[in-house]
Amino acid sequence: MQSITDDQELENGDGEEERYERMSFTVDKGQEPLRIDKFLINRMEGGTRNKLQQAIEKGFVIVNGQPVKSNYKVKPGDAVLLYSDTAPDASEIVPEEIPLNIVYEDDYIVVINKPAGMVVHPGCGNYSGTVVNGMAWRLQQQHPELSEEELPRFGLVHRIDKNTSGLLVLAKNQAASMGLASQFAAHTVQRRYIALVWGDFEEDSGTISAHIGRHQRFRKIMDAYPEGEYGKDATTHYTVLERFGYVSLVECRLETGRTHQIRVHMKHIGHPLFNDETYGGDRIVKGTVFTKYKQFVENCFELCPRHALHAKTLGFIHPVTREQMQFDSELPPDMQQVIEKWRRYVNARGMVL
Repeated sequence: MQSITDDQELENGDGEEERYERMSFTVDKGQEPLRIDKFLINRMEGGTRNKLQQAIEKGFVIVNGQPVKSNYKVKPGDAVLLYSDTAPDASEIVPEEIPLNIVYEDDYIVVINKPAGMVVHPGCGNYSGTVVNGMAWRLQQQHPELSEEELPRFGLVHRIDKNTSGLLVLAKNQAASMGLASQFAAHTVQRRYIALVWGDFEEDSGTISAHIGRHQRFRKIMDAYPEGEYGKDATTHYTVLERFGYVSLVECRLETGRTHQIRVHMKHIGHPLFNDETYGGDRIVKGTVFTKYKQFVENCFELCPRHALHAKTLGFIHPVTREQMQFDSELPPDMQQVIEKWRRYVNARGMVL
């Protein structure tokens, strides 16, 4: 099974392209009843009736949160989502025996605590060693009686960056995939990240609202567009958890899930993530010019050799049982160590924060 993924929710690392493109429509008030396939065919740029029928059969057309058949007739006010698969066929994924930190698993979903450095899905430059390769192998072990073609296909409904650690949910069948995808599309999934960022904040909490889109010059990275003239709307809420003078520990809550959202938004307000080489956090942004301080920061970079971001909590409604699911994860050792190092630095110097 290849299942849908909301492009609002794809948080990809290293310039990886979104797996699924998403188009949304709201049916006009004056619209007469019309079959969904006829309604969409004139709205698909370069689309064909055959492609549209395939999308409907795969469950890639959703109306008011539910997949529909081609004979569904749209009515005024309907919210229509159309997903277009841009990924290679799932049969191209090579199963690999890769240890995965499974937090929860049943017949429908898997929740994984992903380590930093692991890519979620095979892509350009990362064809093996990914979460998806490991899950393909795991399914083989769970169903030794089935051929590779008969194995159930799991679906990605969101991703986190290669160098971001933390919680990730995958669907093990189409029903679960659709149920999770609709929650991500409706922004009802609870996601909290912990980040160590450069600089101190004037306020204890705040909200960042700025569109996010491809950088106009460097296409492999993202940029913030506060006036909304380009990119997609994005909203991040943050709360300061601890202050260390030159850096701060913050909690970020996502309303949307654009590519690199937290990293781009924090850079946008002048607080790039600590050791984020893509967005300028891998140098001394705040602090003194003393050699000892420079050495201290470099030692911190060595302790946490990636951007300091962890997907700590994840909450959603189980797509099949309808139970409220809530998961929490501890900060990984590299982030714990660098945070403690900053605490000791502040205490040793008697800094008033």
